[in-house]
Amino acid sequence: MGLTVVKAKFNQVQSTMQFDVKAPQNASTHLVMDVESLSFSKPLFKHMILGEDLFYVEKYKTVIFKSIQFKDLGNGKYNVLGHLTLRGVTKPVIFETTFKPSMSNANLLDVQASAVINRRDFGMKKGIAGVGDKVNLHLSGQCEMN
Repeated sequence: MGLTVVKAKFNQVQSTMQFDVKAPQNASTHLVMDVESLSFSKPLFKHMILGEDLFYVEKYKTVIFKSIQFKDLGNGKYNVLGHLTLRGVTKPVIFETTFKPSMSNANLLDVQASAVINRRDFGMKKGIAGVGDKVNLHLSGQCEMN
């Protein structure tokens, strides 16, 4: 029995982030990801993943994350609490997030965030080929320093 890891990337994302290292309690972020822009490490799975049992792209065109709180954990690490909307279902999610000064631009912060969700919580059905319930989400980007 083999194990196949399929990675997907949203190629069209609209995002905003307000972040001041001196006032992280005022931080906020909002992401809107276009499901149709997904590209896959294993293109053969695209039809299944975008189909009715999983993303159901014909009906649900976007995935949305909106933060409600940034918890400062020290050393540039934060828990970003928010609501993730996927397939029309909104659930709380916590992204473990790290902000580091960018090596290429002193006015930017590199942002890395990750969370694990249960796809069934969002109405995704049992997939074929043994698709697991747990999904790892990874976000990366940059934001301007205030």
